[in-house]
Amino acid sequence: MTGALPLLRDVFGFDAFRPGQEEIVMAVAGGENVLAIMPTGGGKSLCYQLPALMRDGVTLVISPLIALMRDQVRALQEAGIAAGALTSGNTEDETAAVHEALQEGRLKLLYMAPERLASSGTVASLRRAGVSMIAVDEAHCVSQWGHDFRPDYLAIGQLRQTLDVPVSAFTATADAETRAEIVEKLFPGAEAPRQFLRGFDRPNIHLAFAVKNKPRQQIMDFAEARRGQCGIVYCSTRAKTEDLARALDAQGHSAAHYHGGMDPADRRAVEERFAREDGLIVVATVAFGMGVDKPDIRWVAHADLPKSIESYYQEIGRAGRDGGPAETLTLFGPEDIRLRRAQIDEGLAPPERRAADHARLNALLGLAEAMECRRKTLLGYFGEHEVTCGQCDLCDRPAETFDATTPVRMALSAILRTGEYFGTGHLVDILLGIETDKVKARRHDQLPTFGVGKEYNKQQWQAIFRQMMGRDLVRPDPERHGALRMTESARPILRGEEEITLRADSVKKAVSTPAVRAMVSDEDAPLFSALKAKRRALAEAAQVPAYIIFTDRTLTEMAEVRPETLDQMARIGGVGAKKLERYGADFLEVIRGAAGDPVHPARRRLAMRDGAGDVFDRLQEAQTGLLRGADGTEKPLSCSVGELAKVAEMRDGDPVRLERLLGERKAERFGAAFLDVLRDAG
Repeated sequence: MTGALPLLRDVFGFDAFRPGQEEIVMAVAGGENVLAIMPTGGGKSLCYQLPALMRDGVTLVISPLIALMRDQVRALQEAGIAAGALTSGNTEDETAAVHEALQEGRLKLLYMAPERLASSGTVASLRRAGVSMIAVDEAHCVSQWGHDFRPDYLAIGQLRQTLDVPVSAFTATADAETRAEIVEKLFPGAEAPRQFLRGFDRPNIHLAFAVKNKPRQQIMDFAEARRGQCGIVYCSTRAKTEDLARALDAQGHSAAHYHGGMDPADRRAVEERFAREDGLIVVATVAFGMGVDKPDIRWVAHADLPKSIESYYQEIGRAGRDGGPAETLTLFGPEDIRLRRAQIDEGLAPPERRAADHARLNALLGLAEAMECRRKTLLGYFGEHEVTCGQCDLCDRPAETFDATTPVRMALSAILRTGEYFGTGHLVDILLGIETDKVKARRHDQLPTFGVGKEYNKQQWQAIFRQMMGRDLVRPDPERHGALRMTESARPILRGEEEITLRADSVKKAVSTPAVRAMVSDEDAPLFSALKAKRRALAEAAQVPAYIIFTDRTLTEMAEVRPETLDQMARIGGVGAKKLERYGADFLEVIRGAAGDPVHPARRRLAMRDGAGDVFDRLQEAQTGLLRGADGTEKPLSCSVGELAKVAEMRDGDPVRLERLLGERKAERFGAAFLDVLRDAG
């Protein structure tokens, strides 16, 4: 089995594994069944791509969306790895090329959508192809408790049994219930997989929530402060995506909308634009989801509250996958809470599923209304409690809180005294003592609670009711058109047995958006821009997304380190052997401001070997001094570049081996000097 570290360096261009990767890679490469929960951007794909190169046979990758597979296959091919995909989006020539590579035993990774497993000939074809391992991406799709259930994923367990091969399953979000169902559905009849829970923290992502207050303008302001950066805006309706995209476009941004009701060709065009354009903003429903594999998305905004805390984590996780700074903003209001509650209560799911969905929504609302560090609240939901932050709006500016026991008891009393039959608007009118026709018609102006809440204005009462819904003290009743009903958790407060603290912010005082985090310093910004321009030109010429050439993170390191030689360029993270050979000179020219001398391919390859390039240069220098012999009077004699490269890689200083390599004449003239260089380097 080929070693992991040489492949990591030479193929993928990384000097070391990210935290948690190596143990998973070795387990997968060793043929163990594995379930790995890793944060988005934590390097999940490498945990099955690298073992695929270490093992014999073909690795089958089950992935949910064509766009995701297409991007990963393109990136692998760019790194010199034999990979292909069989999808409904293939041309006939593409499909024929994949089958030919499989028959000839050249393919290492085969990507396939789960829907294809329903075809009767697929399993036989996979057995003939020599599939030796199955990797399942977005494994939470197998779980009906999850947020992206895909029934076709249920066939993977049977495929594993039929092929009798190990399975490695990966996902970024899975609570205990979801993990249990993944194990049940993907590993039936097998020993339980080895589980890796590699942390959910994405410290480079800044978390922020804000109460809706002119929400369209809030999104526009957030985007304007990040002009030129790539971002995603998630909306709850198709119409809103189109409207907001038009508004952003009118403001001078490059923006496009995306939703499930669009023509497939139009959706594909937006996906391709997003992959290739540096500063495009896509305004989308969650249909623009798991296929997003772009590493340099700098921000994600939610114009409406997501469905659950898992959905929220998955969606914000599309930002900053390259490890660079990224920002989020999530807007929410009472209408969002009513809508999400109604979707759960009016669904066809069994009672236990609805209860679980309410609990997930409660967790998200608890995050939205948090009174201390959001990262602590978010990661606590996933079972992580040792948290340091400094990267959320509440750490930037701690929330003001107040003892809300009295106003909450007033609100609960108003709900009970009106028969739990009215929504927020009418209840606020009662508490403020406003004699509307509706209040007078029902004689609610005669209630003891009429006018008791004049200490607060309408916006403040709306904020109190919103937080009460967020704390699950009250819920809209779908059978009473959204009327608020008390939950059991509210009764101790109403009886005076418990107190409650709420946030003091109001709709009138919307939370400001966080300051913009820069990718590079002011000093390095011009070079970073020039490197991005070169990347864009190369990407357009090759008809590939810009990040396939190099990610923002790699360009950032180039701008900061400013390598001057290929050897120095080879030490930049993300620059593997293939990319160094293909693009190294182009990017060095940008950094140096001028083209360097041509470099022989044999010398260029040595840049990836630790120290061998420097040894080559010293050998060449020693040869130059002895070109006409030690006294300068002999007939000129020299070694070829290929011979010097082989000597540079010897490192053992064996004179007999050196003579076999160079021949008697060259060994006689250069041998002693070359051996001195090798000994010094040793």
